Amino acid sequence: MKIKCAFLVFFFPLFLLAQNDLLKEIDTPSMENTTELSAFKALKIVNFETTKVIGKGDFYLIISHRFDYLDKGFEDFFGLDGAFTQIKFAYGVSDKVTVQAARSGFQKTYDLGVKWLLANQKSDGFPLAVAFFNSIAANTELDKDNYPSLEFQDRLSYVSQLLISRKFTDNFSLEMAPTFFYENFLVEVLDENNNVITPNPQDKAQFALGMGGRYKLSKRFSLNLDYGVHLNRASQSVFKNPLSVGMDIDTGGHIFQILFTNARAMHEAGFLGHTTGDWGKGEISFGFNLIRVF
Repeated sequence: MKIKCAFLVFFFPLFLLAQNDLLKEIDTPSMENTTELSAFKALKIVNFETTKVIGKGDFYLIISHRFDYLDKGFEDFFGLDGAFTQIKFAYGVSDKVTVQAARSGFQKTYDLGVKWLLANQKSDGFPLAVAFFNSIAANTELDKDNYPSLEFQDRLSYVSQLLISRKFTDNFSLEMAPTFFYENFLVEVLDENNNVITPNPQDKAQFALGMGGRYKLSKRFSLNLDYGVHLNRASQSVFKNPLSVGMDIDTGGHIFQILFTNARAMHEAGFLGHTTGDWGKGEISFGFNLIRVF
């Protein structure tokens, strides 16, 4: 409870500031020489969503791949023999609203999401880009034979994020993503003797803070990094915070992202709540995000 209160106290002034500036922006006539600044080139930093949305009527196909951990060695060809794939479709309903639908191999997950851009950073105006992202995901891997009382709602998880980014220079951008997510089904937590702890010490309502950035190396290349801090994870949990490093490659027709991460899940509740990899032990997954615009 203390963590939840601290989370709200820390970010409440930020909400008020953003609201006041947004209202001021509505009341102020737009300036012809004000330019909107885009902090990120792609829809993802690496794992976390960016404040970028799709233009009205545009359609994106995004194919993401996460191989198994490199510590598997040559026998598993350094993780290449085991992989999770996500196929996502995204559409610009308007210049401010993007909807998306995806299916990934991790937990055989289907998820739906919507991103709403509240404000763009402007050269002579509002200093931040602000967006809301909300998603719902269904874990279809859960087997009713193993969980006889399982109902459909038990498969669901929900995510809400406030995405706040700023382009500081032509080369350097940062983003913060305070996140709330809720899982109806919790993985069993074991004690030091591998006995199930009951009741489950992990709250279904969970809080995290995502942060990330992009540094432009050249016209077509940028170095990206993002990290998520779980704020109320049970102390006995085996799960880790997701840390990911990647590179944007702009090929003209699409953005290609190559990356290394300790998270193999690609939907938000998955990589925030179910990352098992440990960078210190070489449990690092190689992967990529391929974005094609139609």
